[in-house]
Amino acid sequence: MTNYLDFEKPLAELEGKAEELRAMARANEEVDMDGEAKALDVKAEKMLKDMYASLTPWRKCQVARHPERPHCKDYIEALFSEYTPLAGDRNFADDHAVMGGLARLNDMPVMVIGHEKGHDTKSRIDRNFGMARPEGYRKASRLMDMADRFGLPVISLVDTAGAYPGKGAEERGQSEAIARSTQKCLNLGVPLVTVIIGEGGSGGAVAFASGNTVMMLEHSIYSVISPEGCASILWKDSEKMREAAEALRLTAQDLKNLGVIDRIIPEPIGGAHRGRDETIDAVGKAIEAELKVLAKKKPETLKKARRQKFLDLGSKGLAA
Repeated sequence: MTNYLDFEKPLAELEGKAEELRAMARANEEVDMDGEAKALDVKAEKMLKDMYASLTPWRKCQVARHPERPHCKDYIEALFSEYTPLAGDRNFADDHAVMGGLARLNDMPVMVIGHEKGHDTKSRIDRNFGMARPEGYRKASRLMDMADRFGLPVISLVDTAGAYPGKGAEERGQSEAIARSTQKCLNLGVPLVTVIIGEGGSGGAVAFASGNTVMMLEHSIYSVISPEGCASILWKDSEKMREAAEALRLTAQDLKNLGVIDRIIPEPIGGAHRGRDETIDAVGKAIEAELKVLAKKKPETLKKARRQKFLDLGSKGLAA
């Protein structure tokens, strides 16, 4: 059963009526409701297309956070073979909000790292809703360092509302851990390909996303702060999150125009949650295509191009 978002209520009613007609037909074979049900299906399909052709930034936030959207674990299980998880930061603990390990992408050895939100109440609590603590970023730095030593491309899958803001995380050096992880991304001598598969929140995302190629799924978001957080600071009212979402320019389309990301990966009509396999396959193909190009470049070239890419963002901003 589809988990409908708030703005999809008219669609839910339409599809519900079509299902009711089919249920009546199943209960009474003499009643033919097939034509009426199909007509409603056609109407619902058109409504879905129209709805997703003009999503507002706030609606894109809702789609990016959809609970049935494929998460990091889903991508790893579907796209990678011989995945060997690597745990711990060799300092404090293993952060379950961050997954990472050695794997093969179509027989190419790689290091894959990503945020995992969980899929039910138990796993979401265990994964801390994808919000990493310092040990998560230190684990990621350790895995990237290992990949660099062995010449393995790094793939990062970003899906986090932001780094965990708790007292314990701050006491253990949250900002320093994020900075070190970002620094490690910039200094890698191997290709680093990033895909924002859901939410890309603040430094918690940048720490994994300072790559040679940064891609976003069509309805994912990437911003310095959540719309709710921004509204609370600017207007002292978290209910102004719609206005904040507009102002933040957090959609894939805005960020592509601004030069913050390199590529948008299309999603099925209705979002990734309505076509999980199709979305995962598209992400896999996009990653492979980028790695083929980057694999031909020398370590110093990769490093220089990556650093210049982010330095140029600042100069473009000043020019504007």
